[in-house]
Amino acid sequence: MHLAHLRLRDFRNYGRLDVDFAPGFHLLLGDNAQGKTNILEAIYLIATLRSFRGVGGAQMIRHGKKGYFIGAQVVGQGENEIKLYWSQPERKVGLNGQAIRKVTEYLGTLRAVIFCSEDLQLVKGTARVRRRFLDLLLAQTRPGYLDLLRNYARSVRSRNKLLKQPYPDLSVLESFTRQMVDLGNQLIKERRELLPRISPLARLAYRRISNDAEELRVEYCPGVKSDFAVELAKNREREQRYRTTMIGPHRDDLKLLLNDKSALQFGSEGQKRTLAIALKMAQAEYLTGIHGAPPVLLIDDVMGELDVKRRSGLMPLLEKARHAKGQVFMTCTEENWPRELSRDLHRWTVSDGSLSKFGE
Repeated sequence: MHLAHLRLRDFRNYGRLDVDFAPGFHLLLGDNAQGKTNILEAIYLIATLRSFRGVGGAQMIRHGKKGYFIGAQVVGQGENEIKLYWSQPERKVGLNGQAIRKVTEYLGTLRAVIFCSEDLQLVKGTARVRRRFLDLLLAQTRPGYLDLLRNYARSVRSRNKLLKQPYPDLSVLESFTRQMVDLGNQLIKERRELLPRISPLARLAYRRISNDAEELRVEYCPGVKSDFAVELAKNREREQRYRTTMIGPHRDDLKLLLNDKSALQFGSEGQKRTLAIALKMAQAEYLTGIHGAPPVLLIDDVMGELDVKRRSGLMPLLEKARHAKGQVFMTCTEENWPRELSRDLHRWTVSDGSLSKFGE
């Protein structure tokens, strides 16, 4: 799978861009604030319909314009033409000339994994960030998971709305509770089954990058400890007091341990950064194993943050992508691009919202 063509109109600092990309390794070189990361953001948006920067559509529109357009041609088992348009009154997603109404009809058209500074939030951020990491992996590999997740969230919202009423209808509340418990148990099952599959991949990746410095362990911490329905019943008074659902997979988390100690509490900044990269490497390896082809890798100046030893730990993943005729996009400045990647490179210069082949 690879991105064969990218078209941008009024996206970030790109007024107009049309560029073809071959499979292989693409190095985007340029000074800061020239638009390198914006290219990765556009590709990630094509893959997931959301920005890895955690911003809304309005912030991605070129200054002074009303909306942005992203077009793409993706080559996998077949060819797919993608069109995304966003403005305040109108949002459109098109695939091969057909309007997409549900995200589930679209996800998987392009698979991508981003490596960026925001990944540190996987270690330092709230449980919500780590749940989102699990949910994206499952949405990309388990048909029906996204619908399950949305239906569960809808049932929790409905139940919470009822709990906020002074005198909620107990029969209606019980109906929402049964629905939420059924959907929640399915979510817990999916997440619990995922962990033994990605945890060894993350552990191996961490060992490679850290040169066996510490042992990583990733554990699933469900918001439900035993029986969902029983725990809800035991927390009825607390729910009535706080007027919200206190128990459920919407409170799940991941425990990240280095040598059996909390990485968040005891890990150094370097260890936390290494751990975040290891989790993303595990994500890429898992997607490759499930689908038989590597996802597009988007690496936003991560190499510049790593010393030579830690860089070398990332190399096997990049080599696998190269041998499988995958595609990698990496942003760097001229000063910090990794010279060990000097072979088989497509080098691009990024300057003030324009992209050109290096030397042209």
